[in-house]
Amino acid sequence: MRLLDEMSEPRPIGPEALQASTFVLPGMDCPSEERLVRLALEGVASVRELRFDLENRRLRVWHSGEAGALLSRLEPLGFGARLDGTVEASCEDLRPASDPAAEARVLGQLLAINAVMFVVELVLGIAAQSTGLIADSLDNFADAAVYGLSLHAVGRAASAQLGAARLSGWLQLTLALGALGEVARRAIVGSEPVEALMIGVALVALMANLGCIALLAKHREGGAHLKASWIFSTNDALANLGVVLAGVLVAVTDSAWPDLVVGTAVGLLVLSGAVRILRLRSGGRSK
Repeated sequence: MRLLDEMSEPRPIGPEALQASTFVLPGMDCPSEERLVRLALEGVASVRELRFDLENRRLRVWHSGEAGALLSRLEPLGFGARLDGTVEASCEDLRPASDPAAEARVLGQLLAINAVMFVVELVLGIAAQSTGLIADSLDNFADAAVYGLSLHAVGRAASAQLGAARLSGWLQLTLALGALGEVARRAIVGSEPVEALMIGVALVALMANLGCIALLAKHREGGAHLKASWIFSTNDALANLGVVLAGVLVAVTDSAWPDLVVGTAVGLLVLSGAVRILRLRSGGRSK
């Protein structure tokens, strides 16, 4: 009877045993935020694997050592992280390693597409007097930064990843503040967005994002980097449609306000991403 009682009691998990901890992150709802979580944890020697569930805003981590040490790295990101539970795991639960060469090749193509569209939308957005296009170009820059950071991360140390993250965060912050300042300036002095150019350029950007989705289609159920990028490109295609709609409303209402509203919304989105990246820096240093 005593033996039965001992068997029914949960055994303590040793500090070096492989464990699987589940974290709830209520504020993690897009792939760029997933990338920040990766940067916070991938440099930890005890972490073996990360699996994300963006829909339910959960993260499962295979690791050794205390789960509390991982939670302390997630808390500075501002996603409301909390530990949901830890169980003993085995090596059979781990996924086979992904192909770094194939991953780098696809990420390089995504980086090139978004970098080109950043320049095209920025230049033509200025020509069209459209804050929506200018802000959408910054969204492409943010995408390019995410893809470039993921590409840089392949085979690199955590310190190199964090260095790239800091640079992209400061650039995004500077550009987002510049875009919001331009929105404010045009709201005061006035602007005359060229709706035909707005719609045309936004449709080209939409086609570029659809090209990204096509590149990623066969990878969306594979590695987490590429699955996240597939969702990211899908969301950006919806943002492009928003700029198209703003262009139509500018034409119908003969007012610049639809363009200013879209420019503000996208500018704030890029600014929020920059702030989260810079938070990651201070969190990484403190641990």
